[in-house]
Amino acid sequence: MTARAAGDVVTVGILTFRRPEGLRESLPRLLEQVRQVPGAELLVIDNDDLPSAQGIVAERAAAGDPVRYVHEPDPGIVSARNRALDEARGDVLVFIDDDELPSPAWLTTMLATHERYGCAAVAGAVVAQFESEPDRWITAGKFFERKRYPTGTRVPAAGTGNLLLDLRAVRAWGLRFDQAFRFTGGSDTAFTSELVARGGEIVFCDEASVVDVVPVERATRSWVLQRAFRNGNARARVHLVGVRSRGAALQGRVTLAAQGAARVAGGAVRSLGGIATLDTGLRAQGARTAVRGAGMVAGAVGGVYQEYRR
Repeated sequence: MTARAAGDVVTVGILTFRRPEGLRESLPRLLEQVRQVPGAELLVIDNDDLPSAQGIVAERAAAGDPVRYVHEPDPGIVSARNRALDEARGDVLVFIDDDELPSPAWLTTMLATHERYGCAAVAGAVVAQFESEPDRWITAGKFFERKRYPTGTRVPAAGTGNLLLDLRAVRAWGLRFDQAFRFTGGSDTAFTSELVARGGEIVFCDEASVVDVVPVERATRSWVLQRAFRNGNARARVHLVGVRSRGAALQGRVTLAAQGAARVAGGAVRSLGGIATLDTGLRAQGARTAVRGAGMVAGAVGGVYQEYRR
């Protein structure tokens, strides 16, 4: 991809669903950074059934801030992500979640990385911050730790929690977020994996970090294990979604089921080892591996875990 043209519009897209307090906290920080980039705008996509976030955004717009509001009532984050693709006015779209806070110079750093590497996408670091001190089992299990890489590292896929997309590549290849994942999660992994399969590069930028604020209700053993199962289930489905032939699909299902079963067994052994040695981290990480493996097995045999159905 070539460098962004002077005066081109940069759209920062924040997807929101019934998080008014998080949106009120993030909007001023995002707008502060958007104002520093000529031609940049903030786009709020409200995925609630009713336009519940409209008033919050209208307050900022009335004050002259470069922010637009769009209501996308079709349930599921896939529809909100696709609406952002459609609403973006220029060639660069930067996604951030409504429960995330950008680091200083986050936006300019993302844009500088994109221009430096000429890539189809830039994935930034996501760092968890707990609202209150969680159970030691949660932190020892590293449930909220995301992988980080040196800036410039090419990665095979990325989430949309902190992601810049060059829309020239997206439009050229006709990429969309797949509605098959609307209630399950995984559409961002499927989308970015396809981007790479088409020849695009996703470059990691460690300096352009955002803070993921983890509320108390998510920092529980039941929630993180549920998420581990969902991640395993989505991983299997992402691998299978593009397979066309019956033979290849069967082989893929068998392979994924075997991989998932191996994780269940290995995770169980690891967790038991943690119990025997009083190692909290080993016990928690083993449980995560086992439950994620169970999700993979379920996905391999056609099970669909719809965490986001409403």
